[in-house]
Amino acid sequence: MAVTKRRHFAKAITWRVVATTITLLTTFFITGSLKLGLSISMIDALNKFVAYYAHERLWYRNKWGIVDL
Repeated sequence: MAVTKRRHFAKAITWRVVATTITLLTTFFITGSLKLGLSISMIDALNKFVAYYAHERLWYRNKWGIVDL
C-alpha cells in the first residue's frame, strides 16, 4: 500500500477546518468577540497545520506497531 504526500496534505487541511471551527466557536463563546475568535483561530490553525503535517509524515515513516501477516 502506498500513501501519497497529497493524501497527508488533504487530511491535514480537512482536519484543520474542523479544529479551527471548534477553536473559533470556543473562543467566541468565552470572550463574546468574533474578532478575537478569528484572530486566535487563524494563528492556531497555521501553527497546528504545520505540526500535524510533520507529525503525520513522521508516523508514516515509522514502522512501529506495523506487523506483516
